[in-house]
Amino acid sequence: MRRRAARISNLQAAGLGLLGVALGCYLVFGGALPWTRAPFVLRAVFTSNTNLHIPSPVRIAGVQVGEVTAVKRIRGSLNAGIVVMRIDPSGLPVHADATARIRSRIFLEGNFYVDLQPGTPEAPILRSGSTLPAANTSGPVQLDRILSSLNSSARANLEKLLQGLGAALNRPTGDRSTGAGGLNRALSYSAQAFRTSAIVNQALLGQGRSDLTGAVRGAAAILRSLAAAGTQLPSLVSNLDATMRALAANQQNLSRTLANLPPVLRAALRADSALMASYRPTRSFARALRLSIRNLGATTAAATPWLLQLTGLNSRTELAGLLAALHPAVAGTATALSSTTRLIGEVSTLSRCFSKVLVPTGSEQITVDSSPPAGLRVYQQLFQSA
Repeated sequence: MRRRAARISNLQAAGLGLLGVALGCYLVFGGALPWTRAPFVLRAVFTSNTNLHIPSPVRIAGVQVGEVTAVKRIRGSLNAGIVVMRIDPSGLPVHADATARIRSRIFLEGNFYVDLQPGTPEAPILRSGSTLPAANTSGPVQLDRILSSLNSSARANLEKLLQGLGAALNRPTGDRSTGAGGLNRALSYSAQAFRTSAIVNQALLGQGRSDLTGAVRGAAAILRSLAAAGTQLPSLVSNLDATMRALAANQQNLSRTLANLPPVLRAALRADSALMASYRPTRSFARALRLSIRNLGATTAAATPWLLQLTGLNSRTELAGLLAALHPAVAGTATALSSTTRLIGEVSTLSRCFSKVLVPTGSEQITVDSSPPAGLRVYQQLFQSA
C-alpha cells in the first residue's frame, strides 16, 4: 500500500513565501549574504554638498573599487554630510592619510563619483568603519559656483584676458603667420612630444617603490611653504607678470633666438657625443684608481707613525732647537766663505805669478864664459854662486 507524502499547510507555505520575499528585498537594498565576510566600510566627512546618489561609484586611479551606500546629513549643518562607502578587496588597504574627492564624470555637471586616494604605505592602515576627517576630503567644484564667485570687475578682467589672448593668437609675426597658425603647426610635433612625455613620466616614477611618494611629499611641502609665504607670493606673481611683459615686448628677438636654437642644440649633441666618448678612458682610469683607493686606508695607517715621528723631529726640542743652535755657526760660515772667496782670488793671482813669471824665469839658461860649467839652469847657477 503506497504512503502519501506529507503536504505542508497553507500557513507554512505563506510563511516561507514571506520569508523569501523579505530575503530578496534585503539583498536588493544592500544587505549582505549570510555566512559571508563583512564588506569593508569607509566613512568620509564632507563640508559641502556632495550631490551623490546611491549607488555612486568609488574609484581609485579610474578603476571602480566600490560604491556609495549611504549619504547622511550632519545635524545642524545645511551642506555637511557623511558619505558611507563600501570598498571591495581590490581597493584595500586604505591608509590613515587617504583622501577622498568628489568629481564629475562629465564637464557639464552631473554623474558624480568619489575619487579615493588610498594614502601612502608609511601611514597606518584603517579598519572597517573608520572615518576620514573633513581635512582629507573635498567636494565638487560646480560651474555655477565658480561663475557666482566672479564679481563684475573680475568678469571684466576675464573678458579683457580672453580678448588679449584672441588678439595675441591672431597677431601676425615676422613671417606673416599668426600665433594660432604656429599652434596648428606645433600639433604636427605633438605625437612625438607626447611619446617623449610618456617616457619622462615613466622615469618620474623613480626606481624604488617610494620614490614618487617622496617626490609628491616634497612638492606638498613646497606648496605649503608657498601658501605660508603671505605677501611674498603676490610679489612673485607681480614679478612674473613684469617678466612676461618684457618677453612680450621682445618677441621678435625671442623668435630669432628660438630660430637659432636648433643649430645650437645640434652642436651641443655633437659635443655630448664627444664627451660621452671621453667617458670611456675616464671609467678605465677610475677602475685602475679603485685598487689604490682600497689600499689608501692601509697606506695611511702605515704612514701615520712615520708622520708622528717626523712631527716630533721637527719640534722645538729636536730639530728646531738644533737649527736655532746652528744659526750663529751658519752666519759665521757665511762670513768665512766671503773671506775665503777673496783669499782664493789672491791665491789664484799668486799661482798665475808662479806659473807665468817665476817658473819660466827659473827655467831659462844663461851661457857665460866663467868657471861654473855651462848648461846649468839659473837657479842651479844661483846655488853654485852661493
